[in-house]
Amino acid sequence: MAGSAMLAIGDELLSGRTRDANMHHLAQRLTEAGAPLVEARLVADDHDAIVAALNALRRAHDNVFTSGGIGPTHDDITADAVAAAFGVSIGVRDDARAILERHYGDPAKLTEARLRMARIPDGAALIENPVSGAPGFHIGNVWVMAGVPAVFQAMVASVLPQIEGGPPILSASFRAPVAEGDLAAPLGEIAGAFADVSFGSYPYHHATGFGARVVARTPDPDRLAAATAALTAMFDRLGVEAPEEP
Repeated sequence: MAGSAMLAIGDELLSGRTRDANMHHLAQRLTEAGAPLVEARLVADDHDAIVAALNALRRAHDNVFTSGGIGPTHDDITADAVAAAFGVSIGVRDDARAILERHYGDPAKLTEARLRMARIPDGAALIENPVSGAPGFHIGNVWVMAGVPAVFQAMVASVLPQIEGGPPILSASFRAPVAEGDLAAPLGEIAGAFADVSFGSYPYHHATGFGARVVARTPDPDRLAAATAALTAMFDRLGVEAPEEP
């Protein structure tokens, strides 16, 4: 099974001024593509930190997706950091410049600041941006995309057909009004009997106490059906009404 990682970049994310929405979207799409997200990191707009994180992730995972830091301002340094991580040069590229010229129409609007968005590391392929024009790029196993959610999502849609993954990860989810401590032992037994299925328990609080959302995940529909039956039987034994969530 192919494994993916995400590197979210930006001081605004770490300060709390901006809430990250891209990781949630990417995780959903990669699960569907059979290349699930298995690691995510968040770093500041710091050149050395981006280089270090990117090198660690790209060596450990099949694909790495970055978001943020490819805009026109001085603190958008992701492209330079990616070039440094791969040990290649970076500069304004003709094909990227032509995209921006078409997008802005008036040459006067293609300022020096906006031209920064045409700076592409040597050897990279462009990622289409149908929302705001400025392209992302792909080099090695790294896919570099914008931080604005609408643009990020459009770029993800364009690159997913190029990602080699396995079968989609299927899941079944139950919402049980019972404390995790009461589920731990029987759920552990089921997990031991289904070593090829991933089980998760996620606590929540409801009006009368604590509950847990129990999820089973596997790419095999037959094994998921068997695991679902085992979970249903477990809840029956516990005397808990836990309908499967849609």
